[in-house]
Amino acid sequence: MYEAGAPEAVMEKTRKVDPVLWLIPLVLSGIGILMVTSTTSPSSFDASGTPFTMGIKQIQWLSLGITAMLTTYCIPIKVWYKASGPLWFFSMILLITTLIPGVGSFVGGARRWIRVAGISIQPSEILTIAIVMVAAKLMIRNEMNPQKCFGQIIFILAVSAAPLLKQPDLGSTILILVICMGMYVERFGWKLPLISGVFGAALISVFIMIKPYRMRRVYAFLDPWLDPLDTGFQTIQGLIAFANGGKWGTGLGHGFQKLQYLPAASTDFIYAALGEEMGLIGTLGILALFFLWLARCRELYNRAPEGYETALVWGITLTIVIPLFINIAGVTNAMPLTGMPLPFVSYGGSALIMMWMRIGLLLRIQKEYAESS
Repeated sequence: MYEAGAPEAVMEKTRKVDPVLWLIPLVLSGIGILMVTSTTSPSSFDASGTPFTMGIKQIQWLSLGITAMLTTYCIPIKVWYKASGPLWFFSMILLITTLIPGVGSFVGGARRWIRVAGISIQPSEILTIAIVMVAAKLMIRNEMNPQKCFGQIIFILAVSAAPLLKQPDLGSTILILVICMGMYVERFGWKLPLISGVFGAALISVFIMIKPYRMRRVYAFLDPWLDPLDTGFQTIQGLIAFANGGKWGTGLGHGFQKLQYLPAASTDFIYAALGEEMGLIGTLGILALFFLWLARCRELYNRAPEGYETALVWGITLTIVIPLFINIAGVTNAMPLTGMPLPFVSYGGSALIMMWMRIGLLLRIQKEYAESS
């Protein structure tokens, strides 16, 4: 059963919504629009005669994202609690649909998108937030039985991983695994996740070794200069972009790497493009914004009612912080590349919309807590 819980701290009733929780993502999205426009302006001009095509599309996605946030904010948390199972089931249907020839879009050797009315949707983005809702629900239902809860979460993860690995999308598989284990650790401790982590790491290693393109990413991580024109090309060009930017950057729109050398400059490597044009100051500024936002999430976590709300706040925060870490670690060669976008900043429709849906959930939790105080 869903229980709102009794708050332990008192928040001012007039403070129904913390503006920082949505202002920082808005600033990050605005920076993303500038960088998407800058990195795609040459190709956009060649294709359509205007350098603003992709930037305008990103503005449209942001508008839909804010609409999703407002819609989510208007729905009580108890409704999301009850709808978590159906939402996860719906995301699974979409994932399976990507595998149907003629329905799922085959891009870059993978079937991760569904194209509807000219719009590409990535179901794994929906799955990520849905599985957080389900995991939080299972933890509250099995508060007194951690072993049963762990077994149910592993089952949900296994079912979710099957279509993801078939696409294939090992990055999203690892992401939902880490998020769910992080949620479990917060409530029940490290014992079972550590034991299963050994087996999980071994299994992931097997999945990496059986696919040559994944092994090439590992080799590129270990020594990108071993094959600078092929496996190490992305990593090297990203590092060159950071080096070109120096402390202050080359200036917005004046980056050189984006012209022909930096792959996926508007998506996976947008942080490297930002480092070239805005320099070390710009990259540290992005990190400062995320850390400030994280601090406000921690404040909300500490004050929210114990139970489903705290588990949900923690899980939502992980769905943003972990991709942030993976993206930046990948483009700086601190870990192998995974193709994970930078939250709120990278170009993409479904990813941006689902990110803003997360903000709507956080704001709704804060609103309900403030009203109950």
